[in-house]
Amino acid sequence: MRKLLGLLVVSCLVLTSAPRFAAAAELLVYTALEDDQIPVYIKSFKEQHPEIELKFVRDSTGVVISKLLAEKDNPQADLVWGTAATGLILLEDAGMIEAYAPKGLERINPRFRDARNPPTWVANDVFETGFCVNELELGAKKLPAPASYADLIKPEYKGLVVMPNPASSGTGYLTVAGLMALMGEEKAWAYLDKLHENMAMYTHSGSKPCKMAGTGEFPIGISFGYRGVMQKRKGEPVTTVFPAEGSGWDCEANALIKKKDMKPEAKVFLDWAISNPVMVEYAKNYGILAADDVPGFKVPEGYPADPVSKLIKEDLTWAAKNRDRILAEWEKRYGTKSEAKK
Repeated sequence: MRKLLGLLVVSCLVLTSAPRFAAAAELLVYTALEDDQIPVYIKSFKEQHPEIELKFVRDSTGVVISKLLAEKDNPQADLVWGTAATGLILLEDAGMIEAYAPKGLERINPRFRDARNPPTWVANDVFETGFCVNELELGAKKLPAPASYADLIKPEYKGLVVMPNPASSGTGYLTVAGLMALMGEEKAWAYLDKLHENMAMYTHSGSKPCKMAGTGEFPIGISFGYRGVMQKRKGEPVTTVFPAEGSGWDCEANALIKKKDMKPEAKVFLDWAISNPVMVEYAKNYGILAADDVPGFKVPEGYPADPVSKLIKEDLTWAAKNRDRILAEWEKRYGTKSEAKK
């Protein structure tokens, strides 16, 4: 009887001390990915990890990075996903990133990750400068499509070009920073002065110049390359031109936020963020992936055969650390042609 009572007591202790239900882990993810992309991308994560609940704070890269910097002394986010690498470098300088090597890191092209091991940021995909050209509109004006940056400053294109304001748009800034890397600062400012003479407007959206080219409002829109490819697939009279001198570029990248209560589930998410199931989804929106061996991936029609070779050789760290200085000068020189903010 004593043995039986002892077993019953031990059993009761085990039952009362064990939790009835395992609590679901929760991750707060800051991202600059588009609202319509997020549900598609995370489908495979939810299938693999139903025990992890995801909450998102979504805005443009500039807003996301500013919010994170404002929260430096009390970080709220667990990680950053799909945000410009030049923005993450600013967080790195502020001591806000915990280095982490996600599973599958060896698959990532070295150009598209922090060079240290473990890295502070790792990219998913790349977005690059492209010209969206409405050749029907140019044909009506008996003008050829521009093939290069040099072509864009020809006097016959006066008033026919639109591009994103680099202070508002990551696409605008990567274009300006790419020109700095290509020409050097002095020559790049001289070039931008001439380009400004042909500029009809600077937009506050990276995709808007391509949309305007598609509708024929302005026949040449400096945007990001894949945007024009997508619009052409939908039947719009747009051709994407990748400038002969090379394209400025940046990455959509991920990082682990350094905080007192870092969750192991954040690393699980970062492992997944460069895995094949989601890389296949990134490929539906970008022509260059950070991973070199994604099954079934083909360079999209309308892209160069080797698009990575067409990227300007630039230092993303320099672009990040000089951003404020460059934007202040840009605004002083060209801000009068920016569209009004809503």
